[in-house]
Amino acid sequence: MQPFAFQRPASVADAVRALGANDDGRALAGGQSLIAAMKLGLSSPGELVDLSQVAELRGIRVDGDRLVIGAMATHAAIAASPDVQRLIPSVAELSGGIGDRQVRTMGTIGGSLANSDPAACWPAGVLGLGATIHTDRRTIAADDFFKGLYETALGQGELITAVSFPKPECGAYVKFKQPASRFALVGVFVSKGPAGVRVAVTGAGAAVFRATSIEAALSADWSPAAAERAAVSAAGLNTDLHGSAEYRAHLIPVLAARAVAAAH
Repeated sequence: MQPFAFQRPASVADAVRALGANDDGRALAGGQSLIAAMKLGLSSPGELVDLSQVAELRGIRVDGDRLVIGAMATHAAIAASPDVQRLIPSVAELSGGIGDRQVRTMGTIGGSLANSDPAACWPAGVLGLGATIHTDRRTIAADDFFKGLYETALGQGELITAVSFPKPECGAYVKFKQPASRFALVGVFVSKGPAGVRVAVTGAGAAVFRATSIEAALSADWSPAAAERAAVSAAGLNTDLHGSAEYRAHLIPVLAARAVAAAH
């Protein structure tokens, strides 16, 4: 690991100033991915800006029919929140199924989204519910946020401050876990709400994406059978030692069907 400077601001304004003062600075949320990458020499920031003491980033609240979660809310805190469990139980269930207890205690929703791991769970929940990502500069619709492998719409020094989720009529997330990492070999989030049917897939491509063929099938017939009958192309999907693109293409409608059956 290379030497680096370290700051621990107490407010969003101070954190934004710290990030803006150094082109080589990185925000540190839970550190689940960044610290590991630094140890492996895959990332060498000149400065870390630790967000752990920024209290305004940790809140969880209900705003009308929307759920607003601060970027530094941990997976464990989200899973345990009565507001989350009541308003959008599928979000609590997704959060409670991430990694293991240590990961859920340290990892944060904002850190997960900013990292945009192609097999992470939160991108599926955010895209599958049509959430909005709030930063220190603007708001970004989930459909515009995920750009590619570990790539998002965030600019240099831009800081996620919160994520707001609209309340769906129903929704659920089901993943086929890679047993060692507990990341999704394939994960599918389905929801039905005022904006229609949304189906988001993680673990299968370079980044999370919407399965439009399953969305069309479920828009016509909201049933597990309709989801499972939908065809998903293997073109552009991942092939690795855990599974081929064809295997992942087969899993997507199977998991979508299970998610529809579990949706509430």
